[in-house]
Amino acid sequence: MNKEETITKLKSIIKPFVNNQEAFESLNENTDFIVDLNINSANLVDIILDVEDAFEIHIDNESMEKMLTVKATLDIIEAKLAEK
Repeated sequence: MNKEETITKLKSIIKPFVNNQEAFESLNENTDFIVDLNINSANLVDIILDVEDAFEIHIDNESMEKMLTVKATLDIIEAKLAEK
């Protein structure tokens, strides 16, 4: 899976939880889930669980704490996929 495919899949997971549609339209690697997209921390946990299911990976607590931006999330997904 290349980066574009990963971003597309990630966007489809994030979309239902976004409270700032304008920021979502201009989503990039520097986008912060909480600050830019106004996603609350409870929904961020839902997103992480959905990421685990969609990519068939396990995300440990240490990694979860780092998943605050699109870039950090992509890096963690790529690392976990490489471990498989």
